[in-house]
Amino acid sequence: MRTEMDLTLEEKASLLSGHDDWFTEAVDRLGIPAIEVGDGPHGLRKETGVDMVWVPATGFPTASAMGASWDRDLVRRVAAAIGEEARAEGVQVVLGPGVNMKRSPLCGRNFEYFSEDPLLSGELGIAYVEGIQSVGVGSSLKHFAANNQEIERTRISVEADDRTLREIYLAAFERVVKTADPWTIMCSYNRLRGVHASENHWLLTTVLRDEWGYDGVVVSDWNAVHHRVRALAAGLDLEMPGTGGVTDKQIIDAVRAGELDERIVDAAVSRVLRLVERAYPGPELVHGPIMELGVAPGDRLSDEQLALLRADEHHNLAREAAAGCITLLRNENAVLPLNPDQRVAVIGAFAAHARIQGGGSSGVDPTRVDNALDFLPEALYAPGYVHTPLDAYQDDLDAYLAAHDATFADDGTGPARRSAALARALRLAAAAERVAAGPLSARAESLIEDAVVVARDADVIVVFAGLPLAFEQEADDRTTLALPADQAELLRRLGELPAPLVVVLSNGAAVTMDPWHDRADAIVEAWLPGQAGAGAVVDVLLGRVNPSGKVAETFPLAVEDTPGYVTWTGERGTVLYGEGVFIGYRWYDALRRPVRYPFGHGLSYTSFAYGELDVDLIDAAAGAVRVSCTVTNTGRVAGREVVQLYVGDPDAAVRRPERELRGFEKVALEPGESTRVVFELSSRDFAYWDVAVDDWRREGGEFTIEVGASSRDPRLRATIELPDDPRIAPLVPDEALLDFKPSRFTEGHPTPMSQAIPSVDEQEH
Repeated sequence: MRTEMDLTLEEKASLLSGHDDWFTEAVDRLGIPAIEVGDGPHGLRKETGVDMVWVPATGFPTASAMGASWDRDLVRRVAAAIGEEARAEGVQVVLGPGVNMKRSPLCGRNFEYFSEDPLLSGELGIAYVEGIQSVGVGSSLKHFAANNQEIERTRISVEADDRTLREIYLAAFERVVKTADPWTIMCSYNRLRGVHASENHWLLTTVLRDEWGYDGVVVSDWNAVHHRVRALAAGLDLEMPGTGGVTDKQIIDAVRAGELDERIVDAAVSRVLRLVERAYPGPELVHGPIMELGVAPGDRLSDEQLALLRADEHHNLAREAAAGCITLLRNENAVLPLNPDQRVAVIGAFAAHARIQGGGSSGVDPTRVDNALDFLPEALYAPGYVHTPLDAYQDDLDAYLAAHDATFADDGTGPARRSAALARALRLAAAAERVAAGPLSARAESLIEDAVVVARDADVIVVFAGLPLAFEQEADDRTTLALPADQAELLRRLGELPAPLVVVLSNGAAVTMDPWHDRADAIVEAWLPGQAGAGAVVDVLLGRVNPSGKVAETFPLAVEDTPGYVTWTGERGTVLYGEGVFIGYRWYDALRRPVRYPFGHGLSYTSFAYGELDVDLIDAAAGAVRVSCTVTNTGRVAGREVVQLYVGDPDAAVRRPERELRGFEKVALEPGESTRVVFELSSRDFAYWDVAVDDWRREGGEFTIEVGASSRDPRLRATIELPDDPRIAPLVPDEALLDFKPSRFTEGHPTPMSQAIPSVDEQEH
């Protein structure tokens, strides 16, 4: 293996930035090869050199869908398949997974992230990294850190306190880094407390390397580096894309001027060389057998290339994965599964042209796309609303506007710091959103009326609805949680008919459901299920698959209820995370706020009983606790249940969430079968980040243990007493900190900290 000692300063500098958009630099003199990276995370996006034209690959369910599976093994298998396709197409590092928190459901890129909870995101992130790296392909854990909105993402400064960062926004990254050792970590675009992530020494070195022990490569998000020398000194190893040698020279000049210690350069080069060694462990450089057979931009893969990709096998895995993600939100009067003798009306253009993924750099050119109508050949059909797909990863928004008799007068204004093409695309998407918000066009009214006519002859109505692709995309955020106005009106009108109404949703993040929710007898959340998702949806509708998904994010009643709503998306270059650790279900529980569907919710065609809860203290000083319970399938069909464990600390010295997810297991049970589910808890599971000592504190006292089917459906409850963590000095009472001295002005009056607030009973008497 070559080391940094074998290279000249110029060669060292060259290794620390890309050769171009997708390759690192090679050093031919020493036989050091380049590495190709490719976008992910729900399928490989292998570039062809032509904009928006990629080599085909399997499109798996997006991260928001996989998050709803709560299935570590399934995520691991999907990631391994993506890794296999990367090897077949000659890509050494796939840019994923994303484990950023869903601070707000309005984030346009939420479909790329698993959950609003750091434990769930971290556990699924571990599974993804382990899966893809098990086949010799690197991962890139992203976007580090606090990248929770797309608007102004390249300059917004996140203002969050240490506790909020440690408990919420860094926790998933920490879990993946310490357990799975991702080959690379991608820093985010945004600033953190005024400093860009790419130049943030506290983030990239103090926390990531010194505290967590990470020794892999830190790579920039594309064009996220603003000052190359400062970024390198902060801990950023690899700048992407390449700059044609411009920033290489900056590094060389800084070293020669004594402004940059060459040992910092050497350390970064050493990490890049180790990445090369990981990617090419043997003497043979594999450039991908599929590419060696020849793929011109726009070509479909030949049968031989599809066989090398294992396309059929991976398509079947994509269907299995989608089925494991699908979440049954509502099922009044057991309207699902459908009776095979029922006459079904399928309404909705998504049934004929499936919505499979979000927009932006994660787009995949799928090897094929299934559509629901292909699996329901006897069904009546009407499109119901305008849908103008250009292909599987783009909508034709000009055609969408034209269908609604709307025009796009592009005045060239819009967000700065973006390419002309991207700026126009975002303005076009904004115009489409305005049209979608209503009032309804003549075309929309006509399609609704036609759908109602078709549905009148049905025994059951199945509507495929959801968000257009342009509403969920990188570089932009949503402005509403509602479905387009024409779809909402379609559902309202169909809900007035006597036949039961089943709604199948295709969306990458939570939506609101007024005014149509109560008119729907069943609601199936299909998420963005990938290229084989339609077959999985039909499997669930017909009962061939028992749904087992659970929402990994809260579905609110209104956007105004959501955490961070009043500070979303910031102002004058700064966004204040004033809600602190209270995001997602933590927020709604703290405010006792009703929600449409709580975190962890999901129904089944069977039922499960919980019992025999045991909470055993294994080691009091270490905070080791074992929790176990019995779960039984009490229904008539086989099913899978996600058993969730939550911990609460009601008497903490700081304000803590009412409950926090601390464990989960997905179990498969035949009718009448029982299993014992065991959780092992550590001190960290009971701790909070204490800003006074800059460490995790487990405060002694009584903790609540809840095991159940969602954050608001606890089936079993117990308490346990734990002592203070002996590693951390005890808390000092506030009274002792005040050093209060009585005077003639305070004699006879209670001191500020000892003044008791009367209880409710005392006030009443």
